[in-house]
Amino acid sequence: MTPSTDLTPTTDPLVGLVGFARALREAGLPCDPHRVQAYLAAAGEVDVASPVQLYWAGRVTLCADPDDLPRYDTAFEAWFRDTRRPPATSTQVTEPTPSRIAALTPTPAGSGSDDEETPELHVAASDTEVLRQRDLSELSDAEREHLRSLLALLHPVAPKRRALRQAPNRRGDPDPRATLRRMLRAGGEPVALPRRRAGTRARKVVLLVDVSGSMAPYADALLRFAHVVTRRMPAEVFTLGTRLTRITRALRQRDPERALSAASRAVPDYSGGTRLGETLRVFLDRWGQRGAARRAVVVVFSDGWERGDAAALAEQMARLRRLAHKVLWVNPHAGRAGYAPVQGGIVAVLPHVDRLLAGHSLATLERLLEEVRSA
Repeated sequence: MTPSTDLTPTTDPLVGLVGFARALREAGLPCDPHRVQAYLAAAGEVDVASPVQLYWAGRVTLCADPDDLPRYDTAFEAWFRDTRRPPATSTQVTEPTPSRIAALTPTPAGSGSDDEETPELHVAASDTEVLRQRDLSELSDAEREHLRSLLALLHPVAPKRRALRQAPNRRGDPDPRATLRRMLRAGGEPVALPRRRAGTRARKVVLLVDVSGSMAPYADALLRFAHVVTRRMPAEVFTLGTRLTRITRALRQRDPERALSAASRAVPDYSGGTRLGETLRVFLDRWGQRGAARRAVVVVFSDGWERGDAAALAEQMARLRRLAHKVLWVNPHAGRAGYAPVQGGIVAVLPHVDRLLAGHSLATLERLLEEVRSA
């Protein structure tokens, strides 16, 4: 439905709704300033404490295409946690259960007695911020469900590298062929001097996810994170345990539940032992030296517990470092207070990694994406 053009921008301080529109824009919806103004104007005409009214006010003004509806629903559930999506076929507006969404419009003066206490209302966005900092291994079932919707809103950006093919540019070296073509069109006169320089292209990203028993509390969230990365950039995903398994094809499915189900069927050593040195050797022999790891950003998710020889792990990490552009090691325990890298595997790999990062929460995974993008 096209938003009404005769709505005037509201002057109410709807800061939380503007933040919701920004989240939709990051999720890929075309929320330009005109649509945001129409949304604020529509929100000024409804009760923002009503989930049903707030849902439809945003849907009719911020969604431009039927393909936007699933992303809008996901973002709405993530931003307003307790809001229930109204049934699409219902013609009657029922009174919803009390919502925890705070009223963002100011209360008129004199609307109540002086001794009347105002009930404390909580904004769902604050719950989201708390969840972003929580340890992934300590979440309840409801919090894990909410985390899945937040992971779907991530927008990874692939790192860039210098391309071999040159492209037209205002600056750079003169382009002889383009200059000659312009001269022929102008009757032989050199009217302009076109230039060209090397462009950029996406750099490959390789994710190696440890799915051993010690990493089992984090494995589901990390694989969902890998699914989001695989859908947004050129990436390869492997699992590490007692053997190496490539799950890139399984994670390329659009639906995250089907992708995770296919990946779990492909991994035979889930929640088993750990032989990092051996699995890294298999990865380098079969995939890494053949191009998967060359000039790529390689991210290893592991706590560093190694049952095999730590010296063999150090040798394979040295091989990986010579091939890759950058190697990042993500340890979920590194984000805890008092952590020290004393495990044999971590001590062996530290000289061969560019950064040791924490990966125990959604916030640390977001910082990891920033680190990958700037590689």
